[in-house]
Amino acid sequence: MARYYENTTIFNFSWDQVARGYWKRYPNPQSTHVLSEDTWSRQVKDGCLYTKRLLTKTNRVPKWGERFFSAKSVKIIEESIVDPEKKVLVTYTRNLGYTKVMSVVERVEYRPSGPGQTVAKRSAWIDSQVFGFSRAIRAFGVDRFRKNCNQMVSGFNHVLASMFPRAGAPPPVAHALKEMRGAAAAARATASALSGVQRS
Repeated sequence: MARYYENTTIFNFSWDQVARGYWKRYPNPQSTHVLSEDTWSRQVKDGCLYTKRLLTKTNRVPKWGERFFSAKSVKIIEESIVDPEKKVLVTYTRNLGYTKVMSVVERVEYRPSGPGQTVAKRSAWIDSQVFGFSRAIRAFGVDRFRKNCNQMVSGFNHVLASMFPRAGAPPPVAHALKEMRGAAAAARATASALSGVQRS
């Protein structure tokens, strides 16, 4: 049975700031494990922005785990929906490789939380199908996921502080949708190449 983990984080930035900063999270001082990020598809539909991205991250494991994880990196698919009218950003991520050894499925929902604050509610399901070792691998996965969350929050806060000094505020996300439509066209140009990466 999969292990479940959840936590809640408060960012001291408005939802508009967090939603705009989300796309610029990498690089940051805590993201050395993120090797690359590519936009697979992006479209605006019914006023919402739908995006799929492919990320490549390092796959550091303890010595005992090397018998199960031989790859030095792992690919992550990230899907997101931004609703600027309701002020909701929802993201879904999952690993593409080694899913029988350990699969990690994550959902994060960002919503406003008081003046100048945003709450991120994170849920994750960690599972393993390795006979005789599944319980240990799940426990390891939960522990590593918890530590990665702390790094993510620290890195994201660093990016947000750099983008949005307290003296100013960015334009609302709704104003950025026109700009996003242009980015969607560019993203579609790379979709065929990235789909080949997924099939491999």
